[in-house]
Amino acid sequence: MKTCHSEYGQIDRVILKPADSAFKNQMKINNEWKELNYLSPVIFEDSLEEYRNFMDFFQVQGSQILALPPSETSLDSIYCRDTSLATDYGMIFCTMGKKARLPEPKAIQEFCEEKGIPVLGQITSPGTCEGGDMCWLDEKTLAIGHTYRTNLEGIRQIKSLLEPKGIEVLTVELPHYKGPTDVFHLMSIISPLDKDLAMVYSALMPIYFREELLKRGFQLVECPEEEFESMGCNVLALAPRKCLIVKGNPISTKRLREVGCEVIEYEGQEISQKGCGGPTCLTRPLERII
Repeated sequence: MKTCHSEYGQIDRVILKPADSAFKNQMKINNEWKELNYLSPVIFEDSLEEYRNFMDFFQVQGSQILALPPSETSLDSIYCRDTSLATDYGMIFCTMGKKARLPEPKAIQEFCEEKGIPVLGQITSPGTCEGGDMCWLDEKTLAIGHTYRTNLEGIRQIKSLLEPKGIEVLTVELPHYKGPTDVFHLMSIISPLDKDLAMVYSALMPIYFREELLKRGFQLVECPEEEFESMGCNVLALAPRKCLIVKGNPISTKRLREVGCEVIEYEGQEISQKGCGGPTCLTRPLERII
């Protein structure tokens, strides 16, 4: 069965924003990286090679890739998950909580409409939400983080679109952590890898949400503290228990393999580490097969 309401099924269709379309050139990178809070400037030519290798994982398994073209957006547009939520009823386009990213949802909406992808709705100001704060726990349950990027009005609008369709929307209150300038989403602390398996960082997870996951039958694989900042918890399921993780997280990788996951490491110094966006951030899955 194909559905948009999964984080773990085999990816059938996915939207990607290639590095050349997002970064464009070294001059753009040099002009923007500090304001966007990147750790250091991306090396443009190296990012192209990293992204080509990243795309190969989807091509090899036969996923249909819809590549976003260049647009008048920031470097952050490479992290295309944040612009939208894919549902079985159509796309929901976000209003970004990070001001520099405000043009991105319009660009992806125009792209989706051109491709004939159905649209369910648009989150409007003063509501804000970002795709990294939304995580399908199962086909009928969406968890959404209340963060500096996703506010209560944004959550209310998401609920108004999905609850009439029979979708349960769970609000997850997340902590201040490093404050408004940091990239801290719900999916910074949970990555579902199968219907009953998730990589988590419990240290920043509300007790009620962690207990809800256990009640729903999830086995939790803990990301170690020393690998949280290197995105050891940001793991993308290509298919059930087959996942992508950025290189440099050996403990997380070992723990995933111990529970039966096929783990593929990719080189992401330029496309992931410097902008603090892992494989889930780099992808907007549309449909998965479960």
